[in-house]
Amino acid sequence: MPTNIILIGPMGAGKTSVGKRLAKQLNRKFYDCDKVLEERTGVAINTIFELEGEQGFRQRETKILQELVETENVVIATGGGAVLLPRNIALLNQSGIVVYLKASVNSQIKRTRHDKNRPLLQTHDRRATLHNLAETRNPIYDKVADITIDTDTQSISSSIEQIISQINHTGI
Repeated sequence: MPTNIILIGPMGAGKTSVGKRLAKQLNRKFYDCDKVLEERTGVAINTIFELEGEQGFRQRETKILQELVETENVVIATGGGAVLLPRNIALLNQSGIVVYLKASVNSQIKRTRHDKNRPLLQTHDRRATLHNLAETRNPIYDKVADITIDTDTQSISSSIEQIISQINHTGI
């Protein structure tokens, strides 16, 4: 597997959890775009959203993504909205194998229920927000992905096995 593996999908799909363990199993470095952005700016994603809005955040996210995809043989977890910008889609498609970790709104609600650090979930109706995001983003994830893994009913280990098997099987 001589290329980058880039994980996309909604919040709560398991991009960070799967990504860390996948990278360890493949003896690669792991990068979480949001974590790198927080480290570089010295502030939380929430603060960036608050001060610069979503557009400011997306500009910063694109710069980080561009830098990370230039690294070789790494596993990268993107933010859920990274696929909203055509520039990011181009970066993803030319930089490695794009794996869509799919999760239902119900799973997302369960997995993010205690999370206070997701700006788009700072709302009175998380279900409606997640549903609206899914309607907008899921078709994009489907279009961009080389491989799709449903994380709703399987363990992290099973998801990793599926990713490796599909990469090996398809020869991407």
